[in-house]
Amino acid sequence: MTLSTVLRAAMIAAPLALFAALPAKAADIVDTAAGNPDFETLVKAVTAADLVETLKDEGPFTVFAPTDDAFAALPAGTLDDLLKPEAKEQLTGILTYHVVAGRIMADDIAMGETTVETVNGQSLTVQKTADGVTVNGARVTTADVAADNGVIHVIDAVVLPSGES
Repeated sequence: MTLSTVLRAAMIAAPLALFAALPAKAADIVDTAAGNPDFETLVKAVTAADLVETLKDEGPFTVFAPTDDAFAALPAGTLDDLLKPEAKEQLTGILTYHVVAGRIMADDIAMGETTVETVNGQSLTVQKTADGVTVNGARVTTADVAADNGVIHVIDAVVLPSGES
């Protein structure tokens, strides 16, 4: 093997080795939710509201994510109505009420009651006690599900902005 062959091989191998050493990109909020079977309805709603690209953005975001069971607990017909194209604005308002700009981890939440502004402009009341955390009365069942552009906290109910029922 000639010196030029060895040098050419090294010039090819060095960048490849550097690339292989880089950490794989973690999943964003949408991909993280899509990878969890408890969020099928949430992902369907985010898609219907055209919020996929927004929640794939750099962020960071904190998402209080209702499970499929939480959506199923809505009054009969509510979810079907919200998923209709003519209800897109209303669905968007509800979904963005579950999103806060910034990354709020469970340890960042002070004991007692805290108000946080959502990306739809209304506020959520977060209550932390020895028994756990609630968001407008919805219980956080799993906290700190990390995504590369934020964090997801799983909640057991859909929280509705004022004016929604």
